[in-house]
Amino acid sequence: MDKQALRERVWDDLEASGAARFPFPPHGRIPNFAGADEAADRLAETDAWQRADTVKGNPDAPQLPVRRAALRAGKTLYAAVPRLRDEECFLRIDPADVDDVDAATTVSGIGEYGEPVGPEAVEPIDLVVSGSVAVTARGERVGKGEGYSDLEFALLREFGRVDDDTTTVTTVHERQVVDDGVPTGAHDVPMDLVVTPERTVETEYEGGKPAGIDWSALDEERLEEIPVLGRLQE
Repeated sequence: MDKQALRERVWDDLEASGAARFPFPPHGRIPNFAGADEAADRLAETDAWQRADTVKGNPDAPQLPVRRAALRAGKTLYAAVPRLRDEECFLRIDPADVDDVDAATTVSGIGEYGEPVGPEAVEPIDLVVSGSVAVTARGERVGKGEGYSDLEFALLREFGRVDDDTTTVTTVHERQVVDDGVPTGAHDVPMDLVVTPERTVETEYEGGKPAGIDWSALDEERLEEIPVLGRLQE
């Protein structure tokens, strides 16, 4: 199925079923969902989570409980600057420096509490948490269509901060787990774990993770908008 058609179907279904949560509508975003807290709790029970000292998270609403769980567990949390627009395009939050976990993990709080660092200053990442619109039990993921999550992984791969052994996970509502064949490319990051409020799926994705930036997938506008990409090209 075409990715955009799949997104629209999942967004419509979450809204019609009552599974979507604020912010509304779910369309055009990584949708928040009923049971996000329970999915975060289930993720925290996994070996991959418990082994991780450093977590890269996404700023979206459904993964807010995951970000809070990371800091409360003493894990260093990284997030990308929106659209990677700065040369120091990642934000590092040290749990030892946080006096209010709830405030530090909101979208605005990440910017307030996070220390800007370039990709070369990011510690090796143990666990990457991604938001999803749809995902398969095989590990194929569909985001909201802008491609930044995959690009962030590829950028960290270029600097040796993630590799094939870095665990990638997503938390979603059960209705976001689909059986459709999802077209994937070399730049798409597969998920090792898919966690819903009801279950944890260890995927068996047959392809590897992106080896680095797929320059052919980037247009001139994207290259001009992201300073670190220009530096890498040079």
